[in-house]
Amino acid sequence: MLFTETKLKGAFIIDLELRQDERGFFARTFCINEFAAYGLKSTIAQCNLSFNNKKGTLRGMHYQKPPSQETKLVRCIQGAIYDVIIDLRPESPTYLSHIGVELTADNRRALYIPDRFAHGFQTLSDDTEVMYQMGDFYAPEYADGYRYDDPAFDIEWPLRVSEISEKDKTWSLFERTKIVTPRVT
Repeated sequence: MLFTETKLKGAFIIDLELRQDERGFFARTFCINEFAAYGLKSTIAQCNLSFNNKKGTLRGMHYQKPPSQETKLVRCIQGAIYDVIIDLRPESPTYLSHIGVELTADNRRALYIPDRFAHGFQTLSDDTEVMYQMGDFYAPEYADGYRYDDPAFDIEWPLRVSEISEKDKTWSLFERTKIVTPRVT
């Protein structure tokens, strides 16, 4: 695997290192030792699959509050998405900054998302599937989010939103008083 740190410290784009021959290719998609070498959390508590019918579908911007914060390893396995993460760590030099990364079945990239980041994506094609490896169990009582169109983040989504859940449309706007605090261990 090839790890490239983004401008948001601790968030990585992970490209596959393909071993190719006449049959096709083989590639490792996850390795505890390689993740540890970059200081990344390698716990996988749960895996999720998201199928999206329509191009332009938007899901996000989600995160979990302490004590149930999640790391995520996200990969698009069918179709294409524009994946966005926001740094919600007040102590970080990139606090409230975001990046967007195109993940597609063709480029086979993954995005490692540290805990205390909000996450969302928009589908760039119909019939898109997204695979998540989660570092903690989903805990609905700690689930939270911000609106996808929050002016505090000024995210430029590539397409008009065709589908979005009522919950994602009505998340609150960012307020400095609603800061995600570090996990105490």
